[in-house]
Amino acid sequence: MRDVYRVFESLDALVTVVEEARSLPMTANCVVPRGDALKLLDDVREAIPGELDDAQDVLDRRDEIVAEAQQEADETRSSATEEAERMLVEAREEADRLVAEAREEAEQTVAQGRHEAERTVSEGRRIHAETTERARTEAERLAEAGRAAHDRYIADGQAEQARLVSQAEVVQAARAEAARIVDGADGEADRLRRECDGYVDAKLAEFEDSLTKALRTVSRGRTQIWRNGSPNGTPATSIGRNGSGPASGLSGTGMDLID
Repeated sequence: MRDVYRVFESLDALVTVVEEARSLPMTANCVVPRGDALKLLDDVREAIPGELDDAQDVLDRRDEIVAEAQQEADETRSSATEEAERMLVEAREEADRLVAEAREEAEQTVAQGRHEAERTVSEGRRIHAETTERARTEAERLAEAGRAAHDRYIADGQAEQARLVSQAEVVQAARAEAARIVDGADGEADRLRRECDGYVDAKLAEFEDSLTKALRTVSRGRTQIWRNGSPNGTPATSIGRNGSGPASGLSGTGMDLID
């Protein structure tokens, strides 16, 4: 800052020397003391900061510096563009790979879920058929036993009735005994029929419980399939036979697979 002040002071002194110089007659010129003027100019030269020379160098090389800066900017921009394009290509390739892996995993999960659902439904149908057949066989056996017992009791009653009828002195007692035996046979037949109905109902209840468990397993399998059906975890919407909208008549449970 002091050097700047010296520049202004030397310039002011130089102006003062010129203003006070002796004028030449008939001209606008004047006689300036050379020594004083040179001394003041030397002071100005010495007081000028070195940064001005550097600034002048910069001004002289302005076009060159600007061209170098422009070239460097172009190179930087080109390099950044190439790097961005390379990173974009790599990102797209990685995204495609991840999507392919996710799609393949989803297809495997759906296939496994479908296979498990089909196996569970098949197992449920087999259990249903076996249980129904056992219940039908047992019911037929109990019914046959009931009919045989009923026929046996009826035959015994009729024989006893005939025997008692053949005896004149005990005809009345024979009739009463025959009626008792017939009533007893009817009661026994009713009891056997009720036992048969109760056994069949118990077997059907066991089958209903087994089928309910199988259907719950199927429903959990389908729910797992729905949860894995879309990338964001949302259950996939069932599609109707015509290809649009939810399938009509579906309850969303394992009964849909059995149907």
